[in-house]
Amino acid sequence: MGAVQMVDPAADAGWDAKVQACPASSFFHSAAWARVLQEAYGYAPAYFTLSTADRLQALLPVMEINSWLTGRRGVSLPFTDDCEPLGSDVEFGRVYEAAGEYAKNRGWKYLECRGGRARFADAPASTVFYGHQLRLAGDEATLFGNVDGAVRRAVRKAEKSGVSLEVAQSLEAVRAFYGLLCKTRKRHGVPPQPFKFFGKIHEHILSQNRGFVVLAKYRQATVAGAVYFHWGKRGIYKYGASDETAQPLRANNLVMWEAIKWYARHGFDELHFGRTSLTNEGLRRFKLGWGTVEHMIEYVRYDWRAGGFVTAKDEAEGWHNRVFRALPVPLSRLIGSVLYKHVA
Repeated sequence: MGAVQMVDPAADAGWDAKVQACPASSFFHSAAWARVLQEAYGYAPAYFTLSTADRLQALLPVMEINSWLTGRRGVSLPFTDDCEPLGSDVEFGRVYEAAGEYAKNRGWKYLECRGGRARFADAPASTVFYGHQLRLAGDEATLFGNVDGAVRRAVRKAEKSGVSLEVAQSLEAVRAFYGLLCKTRKRHGVPPQPFKFFGKIHEHILSQNRGFVVLAKYRQATVAGAVYFHWGKRGIYKYGASDETAQPLRANNLVMWEAIKWYARHGFDELHFGRTSLTNEGLRRFKLGWGTVEHMIEYVRYDWRAGGFVTAKDEAEGWHNRVFRALPVPLSRLIGSVLYKHVA
């Protein structure tokens, strides 16, 4: 085993094969996700690796965020629900030490790892979220039988109401989803991500058969949708959106059920439902209703100004929600296109 090296996954044609050989790897370790973050937001990759001649031994993927607004820092990884570092504890210790030296030389405010808190001994979690995973064991009847009764009724209601579904990978489908996302973000009181981000998702993920969009339509109008990624035998529910006026149709439930069936039919082992804020009990109930197993996702942040590990507030709820609920969508989109690169 040689020295720790810092690499750019987008410049390594064999990167995904190396990472997929690690059993604990996920989609978020992939070159496609690195390209999306680099090209949509201008982040600089600093992926710290430890390798032998034939395989990747350890990995701590980091993006440097250099912002005049929020400072220079390292995040593993921005806009990523859960990104466990790879390798044994000893191997991880070596790459983390190298990342720390790089961070000090670059003047980072902090280094945040979004997952892997067990590797940090008594370090406190900086932020905590719920995670939910669904095992795709058995046939469709078995999977549907494991769903809560209220969810089964919602799926049947959507079907009987005449809601139709489309599973797509086109840019047109991404645009249709993004229109719903803007409405959903306004309802939640946060700006939408810039469309450029979703354009890069289409370019590097969906068009490369690494994910898809599910859209629900009613009387020719798109009323709900979701974006999914996949890696190996694991699917990931990444983004969801809906038209609030069509909520009685329960199209969101039909969208999720369609994705579950798709992944089961294609031989996937599980579907990860992403992270959920501890304050969002409604979303937590929605995810638990599908028969998922709940776990905790814990982030760890080392702050060089404080000289140690620190805690951070989950910014999902606050005064800003009232402001963005009141703003028109075009203005909120403009603010999001400027703001997101600084707040990752």
